[in-house]
Amino acid sequence: KGSGRQVFHVKVMPRTVILDTEGRAVATVLKQTGFPVTDVRMGKWIEVEIEGSREAALSQVLKMTQNTLHNPLLETFEIKAVNP
Repeated sequence: KGSGRQVFHVKVMPRTVILDTEGRAVATVLKQTGFPVTDVRMGKWIEVEIEGSREAALSQVLKMTQNTLHNPLLETFEIKAVNP
């Protein structure tokens, strides 16, 4: 796609080997209120708008995610391009 405003969704989740205490607390409350959940994982959903070509913008979003938006020791991430 050409230059212009690009939109990306970044999903950041705790690594599966990391205890997700927030997700566990939410799962407990949901179970106590009658919902038949088996697991809850809590993460972050980030929307980034950036100017440039799709390739250049994706490269910048990848760099910002790797350097700032997630902790590589505790979290994984996925980036998805969204049509503006």
